[in-house]
Amino acid sequence: MTIALWEIVLRLFLAVVLGGVIGFERESHNRPAGFRTHILVCAGSTLLMLVSAYGFTAQVGEGFISDPGRIAAGVVTGIGFLGAGTIIQQRGSVHGLTTAATIWVVSGVGLAVGIGFYLGAIITTFFVLISLLLLRRFERSYFKRRRLKRMIVKAIDQPGLLGRIGAILGDMKVNIRKSELGEPGLIGEVGAEEVDIEFLVEVPCDISLQELFSRLYELEGINELYWQNELIREKQFRSS
Repeated sequence: MTIALWEIVLRLFLAVVLGGVIGFERESHNRPAGFRTHILVCAGSTLLMLVSAYGFTAQVGEGFISDPGRIAAGVVTGIGFLGAGTIIQQRGSVHGLTTAATIWVVSGVGLAVGIGFYLGAIITTFFVLISLLLLRRFERSYFKRRRLKRMIVKAIDQPGLLGRIGAILGDMKVNIRKSELGEPGLIGEVGAEEVDIEFLVEVPCDISLQELFSRLYELEGINELYWQNELIREKQFRSS
């Protein structure tokens, strides 16, 4: 079984286009694996599928049948290591899962193009783009506010601090899923120690974050407040 040169070029070119379209979306959001990475993954998967399907037909003797599925299975398994490299864990949160998933899907698109399943590859690319572009807005509108949030409080170490913070969170119907107390450190004033308290909280949909931040900053000794790794400025709430 052989394949014409023009069809090889066509399949590789289509792989570059489809992989590039998905990679461009990732690159536009400054993700760790972007335009070039997705092109390389898709084109590489296509090439391996071509080699698996057509590269060994002249190498085996009578009675032997090549199995294109073996290399395809190896690609799917091996691409997981590349996808793992895009996943970043920082202060208890995981970033890059969507990009890792797109790399995995792009490898499948490349395999489909390599075996000649053009329609499946194009339709899959179309649905991936819908998921990345349109469903992102839906996700932000309806689900983002229900997710677990990370809050970090930097404050002067003092008795009862954790309890006072917990009381405010309880009044605001904020459910504390996890709390972690860091080691105290000196902050310049003699005898004064600052401590970091990290919370993983579940917030209700109708919460007023401005009220929450204002009440926390009213506590004595609160120096800084971070919400989802973003510093909430004290001056915004002291006067309210």
